Amino acid sequence: MRLLDRLEETLIAALIAAATLLIFVAVMHRYSIGGIGAAIAYARVHDHPAILAAAKWAFGILHNVNLTWAQELTIFMFVWMAKFGAAYGVRTGIHVGVDVLINRLSSARRRPIIIFSLLAGAFFTGVVGSLGATLVWRIAHTDQVSADLELPMWIVYLAVPLGSYLMSFRFLQVAWSFARTDALPHHDQAHVEGLEEQPV
Repeated sequence: MRLLDRLEETLIAALIAAATLLIFVAVMHRYSIGGIGAAIAYARVHDHPAILAAAKWAFGILHNVNLTWAQELTIFMFVWMAKFGAAYGVRTGIHVGVDVLINRLSSARRRPIIIFSLLAGAFFTGVVGSLGATLVWRIAHTDQVSADLELPMWIVYLAVPLGSYLMSFRFLQVAWSFARTDALPHHDQAHVEGLEEQPV
C-alpha cells in the first residue's frame, strides 16, 4: 500500500509541477514575442539600428520555438491529475460530503449508512472504470490522434479507467478500514505535512 500511495502522490505532484512549468514557459514565450515585436516597431520608428538588429535576432530565435502543443498537453495532464487526484481524495478524506444528518444518528444507525455509501461509491466508480476501459479499447482500434501532439487518443482516455478503478479500490479500502475501526479518513485543513508543532 505504501508503494501505491507514494506512486499516486508522486504522479499527482509531477503532473501539477509539469503543467505549471509548461504554462509558465508558454505564456512567457507568447509575451516575449509580443514584446520583441513592439521593440522592433519602436527601433524602426526611432531609427535605432542596434536595438533593431538585437530584436530581430531574438525574434528569430523565439519564432522558431513552436509551443502550439503546450495548451493541449496541459489539458491532458490536468485530466490525468484530476482522475488520480479524485482517488487520492477518497483515501485522505478531502472530498466534500453532506453528513449533517448522518452525524446526528446514533453509531449503530450511522454505521450501515456509511458502509453502504462507500460501497455505492466503489460500485459507481467501478462501472465508470469499466465503461472507460471499453471506450479505450474501441478507440485503440481506430486512428484517432490529438490535434496538436498527434498523440493516440486511447492514451489520453486511459486516465478514465485507471483513475476510476483506483478510486473504486480506495472506496473499498476506506470501507474495509471503517468496518474494522469505525474511523473514516479525515483531512485537517490546519495541518501541513512536514511541519509539526514544537513543544514550548
